[in-house]
Amino acid sequence: MLEQFKVREGEAVRVGSGALKSTVQAVFAAMGVPDDDAALAADVLVAADLRGVDSHGVSNQLRSYVAAYRDGRTNPTPQWKVLRESPSTATIDCDEGLGLVLAPKAMDMAIAKARQVGVGMVSMRRGRHLGMAGYHAMLPLKHDMIGICMTAPGPLVLPTHGSAARLGTNPIAFAAPTKEEPPFVLDMATSVIAANKIGLARRLGTLMAPGWIADETGAPIMAPAEPPPPAPHSRSGYPDRLLPLGSTREMGAHKGYGLAVMVEILCSVLSGAAPSTLGASEDMDHFVAAIDVAAFTPVDEFKTMMDSFMRVLKATPPAPGHDRVMVAGQPEAEAEADRRANGIPLHPEVIDWFHTTCDELGIPWTLASPPAGA
Repeated sequence: MLEQFKVREGEAVRVGSGALKSTVQAVFAAMGVPDDDAALAADVLVAADLRGVDSHGVSNQLRSYVAAYRDGRTNPTPQWKVLRESPSTATIDCDEGLGLVLAPKAMDMAIAKARQVGVGMVSMRRGRHLGMAGYHAMLPLKHDMIGICMTAPGPLVLPTHGSAARLGTNPIAFAAPTKEEPPFVLDMATSVIAANKIGLARRLGTLMAPGWIADETGAPIMAPAEPPPPAPHSRSGYPDRLLPLGSTREMGAHKGYGLAVMVEILCSVLSGAAPSTLGASEDMDHFVAAIDVAAFTPVDEFKTMMDSFMRVLKATPPAPGHDRVMVAGQPEAEAEADRRANGIPLHPEVIDWFHTTCDELGIPWTLASPPAGA
């Protein structure tokens, strides 16, 4: 994550991941989420904070989930069901349940199918936010499988040359196992910037970089700018003028635009749902897949080759002004090592929110626990 999105160390409050997870689990349980699902949801959220993906951790997401449960926009006890199934595929109706809970269950199905026939794919309709897509993509790694997760979370992004939002940030996550190196984990929005990071910029008082967002006419803003206010009637608190990856046609925005449409097709149209700009405003559709390495090539050879590939990329001579070349998943692995040892840094405003929310819900305050053993 870019430095401008990180809480300054002088004002950060470090909390242990164990204490944080217990508190988050209690918040979900207070919303009527069953205990096992609350524990799973807490694990997904805190995993994002551990890996340094603060935009998808407790700071932004938990409060939005609480608001959605309180407003009745998210179902705490979804009666999800399989609508269609084959040996390698399935389509699930999520019954307005939180993707944090249902995407891991869908991925378990994909893993079981991949174990039998080499590849498993599950498309998910009528869901809600699934958090850090990389969490779900990483689940197959321990089975020596490649994992893929995509999600279409609702229109916030302009098509190239467009002046109205038609697509979500539509993240793509891809995780591949290695032998000794940290796994390769790509987790990216198909917009220039994830919508959650606009919220972080507001909280931290930082400017947006050129090319992140368009003005009211749809023209890309190509100079540093203040974060915009939420879109009118926005429940998420996000603006709806984000630009596709590439920012402008000359810089490749049509590629980000095309990738976003691809994600929408796999998540929404393939599941039998309408794309987000045509369907119900609260629905979010998802897609997960698992690929069994052993169905294609010997696992040990694959993982050894992955190690060599990662090492040669990292050994690339750095350009002037940079000290090293990294690969996807490496910064997150380094952040996790630090945060497990030293605690997760939270902004004081987030700590205040936890104080208020825990008091309202009658939850014991535990975030002040020292980070030792986090």
